[in-house]
Amino acid sequence: MEQLSMVNKSDLSRLKGLAMAFFGAALWGISGAAAQVLFQDIGVPPGWLVTIRLLCAGGLLLAIGLCGPHRQEVGKIWTKPGNRMQLIIFAIFGMLGVQYTYFAAIEAGNAATATLLQFLGPVFITVYLALRSMKLPTVQEFSALALACTGMFLLVTNGSLKELSISTSAVLWGLGSAVTAAFYTLYPKQLLNNWNSLVVVGWSMLLGGLGLSIINPPWQIGLELLTVQSLSLIGFVILFGTLIPFYLYIESLRYISPAEAGLLNSAEPLCAVVVSVVWLQVSFGLFEAIGALCIIATVALLTTRPGKRKTASASKD
Repeated sequence: MEQLSMVNKSDLSRLKGLAMAFFGAALWGISGAAAQVLFQDIGVPPGWLVTIRLLCAGGLLLAIGLCGPHRQEVGKIWTKPGNRMQLIIFAIFGMLGVQYTYFAAIEAGNAATATLLQFLGPVFITVYLALRSMKLPTVQEFSALALACTGMFLLVTNGSLKELSISTSAVLWGLGSAVTAAFYTLYPKQLLNNWNSLVVVGWSMLLGGLGLSIINPPWQIGLELLTVQSLSLIGFVILFGTLIPFYLYIESLRYISPAEAGLLNSAEPLCAVVVSVVWLQVSFGLFEAIGALCIIATVALLTTRPGKRKTASASKD
């Protein structure tokens, strides 16, 4: 009876982890649609929203860190010269880079396409690791790369060889988001080995927000844009699109493997597509849908491949 109880507890814990990873990814996807409304319907500048999001979310994460068991790391991370430079580089080219390119892709196109293009990040990681190790990708990795190319072609052309279904700038910003997402995943390995992820992500968000404040001061925005609707959406992006999904993702790793969490991240583009079509009335053709499935299948292949090359992640945007 005691053994059965232990099994049930184990199953419940795993189910809890799966639910956390799924809902965290779903919230990320929904927040992209909220950002699209802010940009295209209300007129909030992407740079301003990124600044506010990074400053608020980074500050909140560090405040949570000061109340937790890793409170000493919040200040101690700055006592190591090597870590200081790594943190600054990660904040600018990783955290700020992936946030800005992703939101710029949403403004130029739509949340569904931007999220799917960013989801190509693991493809760039696979190519980079293959070049670094001077080893050819495996058959499974080659298959994933072929799926990714097919998916991206269908997504941005909707099967037409004559024109793109979205603007060129949306494609370029989306691919830039995928590249910076790859850097964001690969670069902070040493930082994450030495420091708690909440501290690393919190500081990188705050630093990225402070850096972007030089170009996009948070106090410089038309007051007519700060309506009840816009403030509600901004709050949603900060809390439900950043802070809460980050917590859910990190906590899920206590109960499930990183591979399982990575697979459940597929809920992000799926939710972005569903919400964009249902809520925002975004047109999504048959070939675009097939392309989306190809990209999601790509990530599934790369996540489940045997003996996969190890990478580190500081969690999502």
